[in-house]
Amino acid sequence: MSGSRAALPAAELARTVVFAAFIGVLGIFPGVYVGGSAVPIVLQNMGPLLTGGILGARRGVAAVVLFLALTAIGLPLLSGGRGGIGAFIGPSGGFILGWILSALVVGLIVARVRPKLPMLLVATLAGILVDYAIGIPWLGVYTGDLGAAAVSSLVFVPGDIAKAVVAALVAAVVHRALPGTLLGTREESQAP
Repeated sequence: MSGSRAALPAAELARTVVFAAFIGVLGIFPGVYVGGSAVPIVLQNMGPLLTGGILGARRGVAAVVLFLALTAIGLPLLSGGRGGIGAFIGPSGGFILGWILSALVVGLIVARVRPKLPMLLVATLAGILVDYAIGIPWLGVYTGDLGAAAVSSLVFVPGDIAKAVVAALVAAVVHRALPGTLLGTREESQAP
């Protein structure tokens, strides 16, 4: 029995590291600047949605924090090969830091409901909203105009909705294939 308990923290750590790496892999795809925006459209912000949706709040946040810590020390893991503290101070810094809350919110919602597509979609859309709730004010402070920051962020909405849908679809497939991936879900708590 003690051997299975010892394996659990190792498995949790492995999942956390794998998902941190997955977020980094999404950074291979370069960002696209649209309409003179100071913030690029990237595929990478789908990573925290998937991470929270598959791993849950605690491990999802841990994976995002690990990824951000590696980025902060200078590894070029952000889209376009960016890394270092400067990425957190610039115009997209609030959106990047918002990934922590995004993974948390998605993970909290998914852990409390059956991880089926409709609720996963609600969770991932909520994750996008909380990222905007941090990123837009940050951009507003950076540019000196909160209204302009909010309006310029509208260009991201269609793509972010599409990313939320894709993240929900992928998470639904993972939960169907591997029931109980999230610790504390109904499937695991009912297991013998």
